[in-house]
This record gives sequence, structure tokens and C-alpha cells, in this order.
Amino acid sequence: MCGLAGLLHSSSDGEVDTRVLRAMTNALAHRGPDGDGFHTEPGLGLGHRRLAIIDPTGGEQPMFNEDGSVVIVFNGMIYNYRELMVELQALGHVFRTKCDTETIIHAWEEWGTDCLARLHGFFAFALWDRNRQSLFLARDRLGKKPLHYAFTKNGDFAFASEIGALAAVPGIDRRMVPEAIEDFFTYGYIPDPLTIYTGILKLPAAHCLLLQRGMPITKPRCYWRPRTDGLAIDEADAGAALVDRLRDSVRQRLIAAVPVGAFLSGGVDSSAVVALAAQQRILPLDTFTIGFGSDQDERPYAKLVAARYGTIQHSEAATMDITDGARDQGRVFGEPFGDTSSVPTNRVCALARRHAKVAI
Repeated sequence: MCGLAGLLHSSSDGEVDTRVLRAMTNALAHRGPDGDGFHTEPGLGLGHRRLAIIDPTGGEQPMFNEDGSVVIVFNGMIYNYRELMVELQALGHVFRTKCDTETIIHAWEEWGTDCLARLHGFFAFALWDRNRQSLFLARDRLGKKPLHYAFTKNGDFAFASEIGALAAVPGIDRRMVPEAIEDFFTYGYIPDPLTIYTGILKLPAAHCLLLQRGMPITKPRCYWRPRTDGLAIDEADAGAALVDRLRDSVRQRLIAAVPVGAFLSGGVDSSAVVALAAQQRILPLDTFTIGFGSDQDERPYAKLVAARYGTIQHSEAATMDITDGARDQGRVFGEPFGDTSSVPTNRVCALARRHAKVAI
């Protein structure tokens, strides 16, 4: 994962406080250990922390188009970037990298906001078009990648991958939202677009936001909704279609220029993913499991699956003190979040990090 942050003044005459921009970006360092990047121009500042997965040497961000008039900070993965690259090259676009990030830039130049319909993957990004004086933010269809934003009391706009990064921005209303507190105790989390703070909002899944200087502030727009009509299909065909879709999804997630592994609990879902991933790889797959030292310990089941598909299995007992784990999670989420499984998930991520850079 990467981290992105930015500031947009309501007027192009304003100068971005680079100390604030750096503080926002540095707060996201854990999301991108491979380097940082910044871009400032009158009235605009962008920051990025990178986790290099695709084109590690050529994918530094912020990334620009050929003449520097379009710049993007991006977090995620566009699975069909190779197909889009071929299509855009045929339309006359010139690519300088082999990175999926650059695909979004040229897709914006060619199709504008309609480019989102062509992006298959998970993403959050902010794109500045100097010629149009427009800032375009978007989040993937299921909201896998986070994006938060706020307006200051002076009318300036700020955004970041995490709520905590916005703490560096002065003038944001940080009073707690009573409705958000009620939502937390009802659902165990705070649904979008609210956060725990009055002045900070989540960009909802499958939404985009276009801000244009000199124009009234617009609301986020939904660009995709799931189908609800369903397909006329029998059980056997449905099962075959599910396996085909899952196999293709696993194939797409194995695309990386860095080591890839998989979480393995021994349950149906993770076991299916591991099975399909192992079948599509030449080298053995690294798999990762956390156990609990009780009758609910899943390590024996994971061990059976690992042996069946010849993976390199790594497992640990979850001995982290629950209080310390919850405290760490509070820092990451930046607001109340009641899913206790996030604590052991954080632990298995720490285990995976020692052996792989991507985990599915």
C-alpha cells in the first residue's frame, strides 16, 4: 500500500505550507517505506509515500504527463493496466514507464472522468490538471483503498489516505459527531461518508470528487453500482463461473515485481485462494498463519492445506498483548473501530512482511 496527501488552496495565489504537507506525508510513512515524493505549485501541494510493487525503478510519485500539466498521487493496483496501455498507445499516448500509475494519467487525458469505468482494480488517487484547474479524487468500487478529505475554515481543501495525516492541517473542525458515535455502537465502525470528526469525511466507495477553481464546490458523485437483476443460471454453471472468476482474480493479484505470498487460515476462502495461487506459480508460494493456542487454533488446518499445495508455510502464535495491539490499531484507524480481528490481522501482516512484499 502507498500513502497520499495533498492541499488545494481556494485561490491559485495562495502558497502551500510545505511544512504542513511534509507533516501530513510523514504521518503516512508506514504505508510507504520505499520513499517519498512531493510536488508544489501555486495553490497546490501533493505528497506521496511509496510501496514499490510495479516498475520499482520507474514508478516514483508524484508522476506527471509529458508536459507536466497533469500530476497524480496514487495508491492501489490497476489490474488491466497492460491492456489499457496498449489501447492508449494506439490512440497516440506516449508512455515513459511500465507502471500502472501512468495509465491513469493518460486515461484521464483521453476520457476525463469517464476513465473510471475502464479501471479494473483497487485504488485511491488524486489527480491535478493544471490546464483545467481541476483536482480529481476517486476511490475504487468496493472502497478497498481509503481516502479522507476536509475543508478548512478558510475554505482550503485537504486530503489524505488516513485521518491521522489530516491532524497536521490547521483549521479543520475536530469536534466529535454524535451520529458517528451512535453508528459506532450500532455497527462497530463508522460508515462513510462520516468520520468521528465533524470536519473530516470519507470519500465513499465507488465515488469521485471533482473540484474546479472558480466553480461552486460539488458533492462526491457515485460512478458505479452493483447489478441487482441477477443472471438466469443453474447451480452447476454458477459453480463453474465462480471458480473461473476466482482463478482470474487470483491471477491478477499475482502480478508484481516483488515477492508475493498469501494469508492462510485453513478455512474455505483462504484455502481456495492458496490452491489457485499455487497452481499458477512455478516457485512455491509463501503462506502465513497466526494461531491462538486454544481449541480454536487454525494452524493444524492451515498446515494440511500448505502440505497439499506445497507452500512454504510460516506460522506464529498470537502472543501480542491485546491492549498494545488495540492501541496500535487505534493509531492506524484514527477513529473508533470495533472489529477485534484487526489485531491478529495486524500480527499476521507483520509475519508476512518478513518474507513477502505483497500478500493476497
